[in-house]
Amino acid sequence: MIPLAKLAKLSPNHRLRKAALVLGEVERSLMASDSGDAADSLKRYARGMAALLDGASADGPVALRKARALYDAPEDAFLRALDALRHELLSLTGQAPADWDLLDPATGRPDPLCRRVQEGTKVYLEDLRSPFNVGTIFRTAEAFGIEEILLSPACADPRHPRAERSAMGAVDLVSWRRIDPAELKEISEGNLFALELGGIPLHDFTFPRKGIIVIGSEELGVSPEAKGLCSGRIVSIPMYGVKASLNAAVAFGIAAHAWIYSTT
Repeated sequence: MIPLAKLAKLSPNHRLRKAALVLGEVERSLMASDSGDAADSLKRYARGMAALLDGASADGPVALRKARALYDAPEDAFLRALDALRHELLSLTGQAPADWDLLDPATGRPDPLCRRVQEGTKVYLEDLRSPFNVGTIFRTAEAFGIEEILLSPACADPRHPRAERSAMGAVDLVSWRRIDPAELKEISEGNLFALELGGIPLHDFTFPRKGIIVIGSEELGVSPEAKGLCSGRIVSIPMYGVKASLNAAVAFGIAAHAWIYSTT
């Protein structure tokens, strides 16, 4: 980490950018560490940076409201105050973060073998183009115990950096593979259904204990071919809004919760 004396010599905008970067490293380290000498040292460094930034902003054009709050933060509120200052710095320097830039609250590497799953539950992602959506579906599938994720040949890569960031480690926990759509009927054993508009309302749908739910592309939804394989088994989420539309990953989360908890 940059010495505070060196940070103080940087130009104002460069100082703010560098401080945001370094505080991100401090926050990640604190989230990954237990309390102890290393954590105490990181907190002293962060408080020193907060004091430096607070003093520099007092005479400059930028007022850092969160710097004093971090300096004075009690132990049980330190991480939240640190996060608030870091995001204030990002905002002031025009670096508003995307979802995939947020820090992972789970710092360890869980063992995939310890993961609990609902045996026989799978999701097929048909031509989803957004790595963010693919990663988010991985994270949601892991949370609800989905056994496996199947991807169409044209689906975004789960190893794309944005997918891995939104998955928050779930790509390494949930089994996944790419398959051709023609294989779906065989491996589903007839328990294939799609999440799409115009189907049976979620609360009236009879979910199979084991099966595959098909999630269509963000732009075109589930293909006619995939719908045909589902033999008319379409589940829909009732909506009240004028737009009557949900993000694909959000819709999957709602359907996955209904599926898993209606069959366990």
